[in-house]
Amino acid sequence: MDGLFGFFQNMIHSFSDAIFLSLIKEDRYQYLIQGLLMSLKLTLVAAVVGVILGLLLAIAKLQDVDNLTGSRFVVGLRRWVAGFANGYISVIRGTPAVVQLMIIYFVVFSRLLNQVPLLNLLTDWQIAGIAFGINSAAYVAEIIRAGILAVDKGQTEAGRSLGLSGGATMLHIVIPQAVKNVLPALGNEFIVLLKETSVAGYIGIADLTKGAQSVGSITYDYMVPLLCAAFIYFLMTTVLSTGIGKLERRLRRSD
Repeated sequence: MDGLFGFFQNMIHSFSDAIFLSLIKEDRYQYLIQGLLMSLKLTLVAAVVGVILGLLLAIAKLQDVDNLTGSRFVVGLRRWVAGFANGYISVIRGTPAVVQLMIIYFVVFSRLLNQVPLLNLLTDWQIAGIAFGINSAAYVAEIIRAGILAVDKGQTEAGRSLGLSGGATMLHIVIPQAVKNVLPALGNEFIVLLKETSVAGYIGIADLTKGAQSVGSITYDYMVPLLCAAFIYFLMTTVLSTGIGKLERRLRRSD
């Protein structure tokens, strides 16, 4: 019994020393705090870009319907827009997010910076946020498209009968109902997006995961910083899931 007690006592002392070395000594916890703030900024930018671009892609993809009316140019243009949206979604969903991040950062933006001086105003983390948003938009587009198709066609007909244009009907009647229907799926996409930002270190962004790696490279002990990073990610996703659940229940009351 004394030997077992001594074993656990030594293990607790070792873990305490590791916590002091990784977090407290020289204020190394600041690496994790700064990384957390960076991860949140990346997620916020990516979510805004993903929702806006995803909504546009969803509407564009819905242009490819049977019995299109109008001139040949208008019909051709609508089908081309739908084809572009389909191609975009297929390419983005068919390639890894980290590869897209590296292509956008090292290839696309590095060349555009020399041709479009205005892009020099963007910082590295903003470019990374845009890259994550471009990736997320493909998934958000399919989520929103499914929500729009789930709205009863009578809602559209009612809006048109009230004198609203097709765009106004979509904006004020169809999309609000679609968003309420797909809110759980959108919340899940935001959670995935938050975790996907952990690969930002591939382009040198000091996010939460990169901060944990930096602490480990200093102390040569990766256990404590990586466990702390994992726990912080878990807390953030739990808070986000709880918030989405409460919002969903509140919107459901209007039914």
